[in-house]
Amino acid sequence: MAKKNKNRKKIQKATGLNKKQIKKFILEYCYNDPKRLFNYKQVAAHLNVKDDSTRQLINIVLQELTESGYLVRKDQGKYQLQAKTGDVIGVIEMTQRGYAFLISDELDDDVFIAGPNLNKALNGDKVRVYLHAKRKRKQPEGEVIEIIERSKTNIVGVISMSKNFAFLVPAGRNNFDIFIPKEKLNGAKDGQKAVAKITDWPAKAKNPFGEIIDVLGDVGENDTEMHAILAEFDLPYKFPSRVESAANKIPTEITSEEIEKRRDFRSIPTFTIDPADAKDFDDALSVRQLKNGNWEVGIHIADVSHYVKPGSIIDHEAEERATSVYLVDRVVPMLPEVLSNGVCSLRPNEEKLCFSAVFELDENTNIQNRWFGRTIINSDRRFDYQEAQNIIETGEGDLKDEMLKLNELAQKLKDNRFKNGAIAFDRVEVKFELDEKGKPLGVYFKEAKEANHLVEEFMLLANKEVASFIGKPEGRKKARTFVYRIHDKPDPEKLESFNNFIHKFGYGIDMNSPSNLSRSINNLLNNVKGKNEENVVSTLAVRAMAKALYSTRNIGHYGLSFDFYTHFTSPIRRYPDLMVHRLLARYLDGGRSANADEFEEKCRHSSGMEQRAVNAERTSIKYKQVEFMQDKIGKVFNGVISGVTDWGLFVELTENKCEGLVAMRELTDDFYYFDEKNYSIIGMHSNKTYQLGAEIKVEVVRTNLEKKQIDFKLIDE
Repeated sequence: MAKKNKNRKKIQKATGLNKKQIKKFILEYCYNDPKRLFNYKQVAAHLNVKDDSTRQLINIVLQELTESGYLVRKDQGKYQLQAKTGDVIGVIEMTQRGYAFLISDELDDDVFIAGPNLNKALNGDKVRVYLHAKRKRKQPEGEVIEIIERSKTNIVGVISMSKNFAFLVPAGRNNFDIFIPKEKLNGAKDGQKAVAKITDWPAKAKNPFGEIIDVLGDVGENDTEMHAILAEFDLPYKFPSRVESAANKIPTEITSEEIEKRRDFRSIPTFTIDPADAKDFDDALSVRQLKNGNWEVGIHIADVSHYVKPGSIIDHEAEERATSVYLVDRVVPMLPEVLSNGVCSLRPNEEKLCFSAVFELDENTNIQNRWFGRTIINSDRRFDYQEAQNIIETGEGDLKDEMLKLNELAQKLKDNRFKNGAIAFDRVEVKFELDEKGKPLGVYFKEAKEANHLVEEFMLLANKEVASFIGKPEGRKKARTFVYRIHDKPDPEKLESFNNFIHKFGYGIDMNSPSNLSRSINNLLNNVKGKNEENVVSTLAVRAMAKALYSTRNIGHYGLSFDFYTHFTSPIRRYPDLMVHRLLARYLDGGRSANADEFEEKCRHSSGMEQRAVNAERTSIKYKQVEFMQDKIGKVFNGVISGVTDWGLFVELTENKCEGLVAMRELTDDFYYFDEKNYSIIGMHSNKTYQLGAEIKVEVVRTNLEKKQIDFKLIDE
């Protein structure tokens, strides 16, 4: 135990306290004395906190605990525990086996909930759970006693018809079929995929009642399946006609009066760099040398705020969507195409309105001056990443001098960023070659090269400087309301577990200081490149990190090692960037600070929608992986164990990165148990061990497109 505590102190020294730790301490502090009144200074004193950034973090956590109902704020900035009973609040996470877990801030462990104890709760619902006394299971068990908030009332599934009625059989993790009266089918046919809305769930009824609100089409058709994935995550797949109509009526002419209000960059060399298949170009770069020898670099971002006005029908739709969604075979844009691919897109040889961040940099990329404001540009050239990379590698091509100079400056910005503690999480991107019907013909991998980093570094620079421009008070007593991209410090327990695991591969991370930690993580990620354990190590490293979120309450960005960071550079595809443009314009014009609560709620919604979009993208990739493997039944592949659970081994195939499961029941040569601490499955008698990251051979046994599953069996050599 002493060694464990010593390790944790070491990790805390390397990372500092994060939100999760502070939240846990405050709740324990309250439960020990429920009637206690306290303020943030007392919490800081108990935690021995002396730095301003952690004090600020304590204030943010107190505010969030009050908003979520755990604390009550009394007079003079004092807090008290909200009267509690022997139950906890959290979110249901269903498994495909019929049971679920409650994820709650109040507990260290997830709460196991057996199927019969779900009491009509569905995946993602916010619920209240009564905790049972601990029994055989190590983790707590409970029963749902109240559904506080449904995560969704629309469910995707397949229609199953009988003589007088039908059921919708859900495609996701929800275990209840939905009863559909025949008059509520709205044209849906047996075996088709559809979306049902739950209309009622009588107290004594086993199944909810519903009606079909959208028929997606026949099972297996590409459009049907992609729309089903979007609907599963409550994401839209088409624009309402009234939104399209409003977008088509937006005036697109740039008047001379509008040009007069803006800084003119039309004569300065400017270009865009994007993926080859991109249609919405929301950022451009300009560069020229000044008379004093320094370099003026402009980061020009599509001025969506000029066209999309607050409170308009298009704005409401964009705010609700919050982000564009990128599936394997399509983009579902946040804005109608006439805006995203037309009016706002920074297409070459067209005059375009921008919101720009312009920097004067010396040869070492030190910022001598910065300027933010509205501009007009005319892009000279549209490059895709490969074209830009060819110029960087050969030194030849259009605008070669400008491209090479920007690349030189970007490399220096990148080097400085890593010297200051940024962490490099470069993941290989899996892509599919698709035919005209969306069927996967092949798999290939994309890795970021210098051209990608060139764009990334200048976008990071703009985001960082815009955030610090607004976020640092500089003479004002209080910072103005702004939208930040925040990233909390790592979870110490996950870091400790991660470090123990990588020791088995001969690696380790240095936890003597924050700079040592970030440097050693970068060295680790660099050292595992090209090795079999690369994906496992980088995946676990990412899991040890917190998720990045949007918030008006700035806590900095740990992964980038920035005290201030925002998203300014993609308003065509992210609503927070549009909020940032509006707030920046407001403050540049001398406006008062915006309502923090209103913008915090918008941030919360955007963070949630971003996570949904990420989950939908992953699900579409998984679907295509299963589809790609359908004709490979019986084939043997090399793979790496990419996940370990109490029901089996997940294996990622080396050749194509498709992932499937070797079920525990397939391991018939011994009785195997799951060793969670060591990420392994171990034979009770033979002591044979299958550990995360190990190389194995597997045979493809079956594929299930509906469940998006690939089943393997081990091949003993």
